[in-house]
Amino acid sequence: MFRIFFLLFFVAAAASAADDDADILKNVDIFQMEVASDPQISPDGSTVAYVRRSMDIMSDRPVSNIWVIGYDGSGHRPLLSGSDSYSSPRWSPSGDRIAYISNVEGHGAQIHVRWMDTGQTALLTNVRNSPGSVSWSSDGKTIAFSMFVESKSPPLAPPPSAPKGADWAPPVRVIESMPYRSGGRYFETGNDHIFLLSAEGGTPRQITSGDYDHDGQLSWTPDGKNILFAATRKEDAEHDPVEADIWSVSVADGAMTRLTDRDGPDFGAVIAPDGSKIAYLGFDDKKMGYHNTNVYLMDIDGGSVRNLTADFDREISDVQWAGNSKSLYVQYDDRGKTHIASLSMRGEIASITDDVGGAILGRPYTSGGFTTASNGAFAYQAGTPYRPADVGVGRGHRATRKLTNLNDDALGRISLATIEAITWKSSADDLEIQGWIATPPNFDAEKKYPLILEIHGGPFAAYGPQFSPEIQLFAAAGYVVLYTNPRGSTSYGDAFANEIHHNYPGQDYDDLMSGVDAVISRGYVDEDQLYVTGGSGGGVLTAWIVGKTDRFRAAVVAKPVINWTSFSLTSDGSHFFTRYWFADMPWDNPEAYWARSPLSLVGNVTTPTALLTGEADFRTPIAESEQFYQALKLRKVDTALIRIPEATHGIVARPSHLMAKVDNILAWFERYKEDENADDSDD
Repeated sequence: MFRIFFLLFFVAAAASAADDDADILKNVDIFQMEVASDPQISPDGSTVAYVRRSMDIMSDRPVSNIWVIGYDGSGHRPLLSGSDSYSSPRWSPSGDRIAYISNVEGHGAQIHVRWMDTGQTALLTNVRNSPGSVSWSSDGKTIAFSMFVESKSPPLAPPPSAPKGADWAPPVRVIESMPYRSGGRYFETGNDHIFLLSAEGGTPRQITSGDYDHDGQLSWTPDGKNILFAATRKEDAEHDPVEADIWSVSVADGAMTRLTDRDGPDFGAVIAPDGSKIAYLGFDDKKMGYHNTNVYLMDIDGGSVRNLTADFDREISDVQWAGNSKSLYVQYDDRGKTHIASLSMRGEIASITDDVGGAILGRPYTSGGFTTASNGAFAYQAGTPYRPADVGVGRGHRATRKLTNLNDDALGRISLATIEAITWKSSADDLEIQGWIATPPNFDAEKKYPLILEIHGGPFAAYGPQFSPEIQLFAAAGYVVLYTNPRGSTSYGDAFANEIHHNYPGQDYDDLMSGVDAVISRGYVDEDQLYVTGGSGGGVLTAWIVGKTDRFRAAVVAKPVINWTSFSLTSDGSHFFTRYWFADMPWDNPEAYWARSPLSLVGNVTTPTALLTGEADFRTPIAESEQFYQALKLRKVDTALIRIPEATHGIVARPSHLMAKVDNILAWFERYKEDENADDSDD
């Protein structure tokens, strides 16, 4: 009888555990998540077209479709959908058509147009390379776009002539430019140029020329005679990586006029509806690691320049006219939250909403974007700590509204980690540092939990209360997770970010350790069960941490810089990093590069430390990880080299890569986790 009771109890308990597991986030749930991106509000403010990005479990890739929804939340339906990719919806000025980019019917990425009244679509281009920056003229008759154009130069040496039918090796590739690779691919020789296309189709006409890149946002003058864009039209552009000016090109004859001219980048120009003013973004280049980007205003001819946000100590990431020529909307990050705010012509900023985000299915970086209509309405990506981005709308300072709930079906049944903000004083100098704690589902503050310190990259970037599958999966595995914005992070002002100028890693280490202590002081963390990981800049700090302390049981260093000299000469940003992150070139001051290299501390490392990097990562090439791996092996420290095939620096472009990243980090930590039942082994 007792045995029957025991078996019944065991079965019931197992069923209950299975039910509990069904409520916990699993890695495969990533395939059920969707993200609203690129919300484009119609000119009259009545409708929002947006890209709805889902995950195809069979192809292991995102699929992008275009949906529409009314400003009042009605009429939510697919506009262009299927297994092909549909992206970049752009309304015509009258709202009667939408231009978009699609690879439908095997043509490669091409510009198409859809008539909103009939649903008819037409293929407008048949170009060799992918078009971008699609922009309608004010009369709706012409579409401007940018596209890469190859340039042909004679080979350094003529290729050898193979006998007929012979199977010889591919020809050599000769590289003479910088940068020459990024995003997992080597660049072809050429430049981005601007083209014009009749809205009825036909042959595009190139209107820019020269060995310069002309790209980014394209803005038409109301009379349709000129297009504004950003470019660095100077001979040594490859040695001045942040420089850019705003130019105007004549639609009629391609005549170029430079509207800005200073040492620093100017970009993102938008013309006032009445055509009298231009708002744009930029900063004076002081050769610092970080610069606040400001909003500037100038006359249509480039005169009377004013900095509208000189007294606002935050970086402005976007600016748009608020449906009239007297006020603007801007986007900025403040203390880990992304805001949309109004900006007056007198420089007065007033936040409208701070729930912008959720655009990234990975780590909890600040993110998101918005667009505006002629009536002052706007559409934006609205996120929360518990949901990826949905479509939100607002107008002026009225309360914003979320129109969609794309992930309630996938996440509504799941118990997610609770996200809580925390601040503490750094042991280095009492500087206030902010972070967030994710506690596991069914958290009990009376229990003791292992802790993961997760560190963001950049380093000039910011985490915030954003939805993050990685953080949630760590918490679902039973860990308390601390993710933070140590000094050097953005969204806290210019001085805070530049605390690490020519000093990274530095006191950011103290910020992180003080944060760990602050969480331990709450009483629910087992301080003998501490783990640390981070990617890119966070990988740098993780490798630095294990060289400075042995208090962590295990570490996973993801896509790091290990040796600043080798990194600065092999990264896809060599021209930037050597100029802005160091005072001298590596051969002029090798000691400065070595002093900040985690490899210099490898002799101190005793913590079991794995390395994780994408094999196609050209930002922090995998050779950086291989150096640390082999150094640890030579020192007989437990280590592993986790190579992710095909993955570039972001790693998570394919859902299975994100799953593999999280799974391997957790597996490494579990290998070194203290056995809670060790004391009961004899029972």
